[in-house]
Amino acid sequence: MTAESARASDFPAIVRLLTDAALPHDDLTPEHLRHFLVLRDGDGIAGVVGMEVADDAGLLRSLAVSEGRRGGGLAARLVDALEARAASAGIRTLYLLTTTAEDFFARRGYARADRAAVPDAIAATPEFRGICPASAACMSKALVPAAV
Repeated sequence: MTAESARASDFPAIVRLLTDAALPHDDLTPEHLRHFLVLRDGDGIAGVVGMEVADDAGLLRSLAVSEGRRGGGLAARLVDALEARAASAGIRTLYLLTTTAEDFFARRGYARADRAAVPDAIAATPEFRGICPASAACMSKALVPAAV
C-alpha cells in the first residue's frame, strides 16, 4: 500500500474516517485535499493524513487509520510520505497539535514546541485558533536543517 494524493471524490470517506477517529473536520472542504494523502485498500481508504501549507511551514493534521487497520504501521507510513512530500515542496518545519498521539510523534522526531512561537500563518489556521483545545500538545519537526 502506497500513500497517494487524495481526490475530491474521497472527501466523504475521509470525513467518515476522521469522524470514526474522533478528529475535527468541520473546517475541511474538498479543496483542502490537495495536500492530503490516503492509503487505499480493497475496502476503500485505510488511512489519511493532511497538511495545511503556510509559506515554508506546514501544519500536519488529520492523521487517521481505520479501526481495523490500526497497529500495522500505516500511520507511520502516512507521516513518512507526508514529510517527504512537504520537504520536496520546500516546507522547512512541520507543526501539529495533538491530544492523544504525543508519544507517537515524539518517536518520529517531533518535539514539544511553544504554541506562541509558531509562525503567524500556522497560528491563524482554524485548528490553532480554536478547533483543537488549548490543552493540546504543540509539536514541531524541522524537515531541513536551518541555514547557517
